[in-house]
Amino acid sequence: MTRGGLVFGFLGVLAFSFTLPFTRIAVEQIDPLFIGAGRAIVAAALAALVLAASRQRLPRGAQWLRLSVVAIGVVVGFPLLTSFALQTVPAAHGAVVIGLLPAATAIAAVIRAKERPSIAFWIASGAGVAAVIAFIALAGGGLEGLHPSDLLLLGAVVLAAIGYAEGALLSRELGSWQTICWALLVALPVMIPLTAVSVSAKGWPQAEASHWLAFGYLALVSMFLGFFAWYRGLAIGPISQVSQIQLVQPVLTIIWSALIVGERLDLLVWLGAVVVVVCAATAVRARMLSR
Repeated sequence: MTRGGLVFGFLGVLAFSFTLPFTRIAVEQIDPLFIGAGRAIVAAALAALVLAASRQRLPRGAQWLRLSVVAIGVVVGFPLLTSFALQTVPAAHGAVVIGLLPAATAIAAVIRAKERPSIAFWIASGAGVAAVIAFIALAGGGLEGLHPSDLLLLGAVVLAAIGYAEGALLSRELGSWQTICWALLVALPVMIPLTAVSVSAKGWPQAEASHWLAFGYLALVSMFLGFFAWYRGLAIGPISQVSQIQLVQPVLTIIWSALIVGERLDLLVWLGAVVVVVCAATAVRARMLSR
């Protein structure tokens, strides 16, 4: 695995680490359906401009179906499910379940890309997941009891993992940023009606500037620019190893939640960060078995 895969992967993770805190802020005054669908429309408009300006060739044949898988996972499923979940749980609690995403992505990569991670990889990944869950449970009390929103978050993890794995493979054929751009356009016929339903039912959101800024970040970075770096990193691959960089995302999310949303931040956060980063570093350096 080249260093480039790690660098691009981390830039994507850094961008995504702000998603839950800003979603938590946005849902305080904006309908979660509008957030989940509306941000995709904004990103799709930008994607159309970029694709047209660069004169990208159209995907072919089965690539459209595979783009639909990506769209269902990362454009439709993850944003909508997390937006509804964060109405009732804090960002720290959401990060508990989202912390399982690297392992889920690795499993999706094994199934879809037929990668064979070494035993050391699985041990490090398992330790990382355990550390993430233990850390956030202690830091935010996220595992005191299951909430209905946990099912939404779990569904978001599964859909995102599938979207990440398929998107990484498509990135090797279409290009990293081209893949998310086309996926956004594929999802547009679904997201426009969903946004219309939200506006029809609750009217245009009457939100303060800070909440619109949070929505703007979700549209511009979480839904668009972040994927440029993330899919590039996954395309360089191997997918199952690069995906483990996301083990640091819950730690970053907790830090941003404390700084931006005002959630508690103490020594446990820094201790947890060290443990998770060590696990992630061990996982990404684990050698892959030959096929």
